[in-house]
Amino acid sequence: MVQTLAAAGELQRDLQRELTYDGLHAAEARGSKGGRRPAALADKTTDVRTAYLEGRSIAALAREHGVNRSAIRTGVAYLLPDHTATEDAPAPELPVTLDMPGKVADFFRATELEPTERATLDHGVTVRRGQGYTLRISAVSAVHRGLLARCHLLDGAHDLPVVPAQRKVRREYENRVSTLGAAGP
Repeated sequence: MVQTLAAAGELQRDLQRELTYDGLHAAEARGSKGGRRPAALADKTTDVRTAYLEGRSIAALAREHGVNRSAIRTGVAYLLPDHTATEDAPAPELPVTLDMPGKVADFFRATELEPTERATLDHGVTVRRGQGYTLRISAVSAVHRGLLARCHLLDGAHDLPVVPAQRKVRREYENRVSTLGAAGP
């Protein structure tokens, strides 16, 4: 009996869904567009922006045009004081936190670096990992790439002996930095 009632409920739900879709398709065929109507018409937007720049308040503009204040704020969003982004200025690059292997960090501590790179290393947080450690640093991806370019000596360049452990940690650091390139700019 329960299965029969469940089947009847399922049949009723399917019929309601079909009738709803039929009604939507019929309204669309008549030219009716679904969804919420726009609060402010496109031809009023320039008038609203001009009035706002002349000093009219958002509340007064909302009363005058018969819409709510959020619709006016949407129309003048780029004119508001807290709106800082401009179309031609790129968004600032955000710092990315990355774990640098301890052997790479030790190499950089003994190497001459740019002031921004040195400050990045100095502000890093040491995280103990078993017998070794990693240095958790936060910087923009350009700084991470610059540091990676400087640690190519760990591969045994310039007649230095090749140390497999150093080569391995450099490759590990390279893999971590290369993931920034895939996810970031």
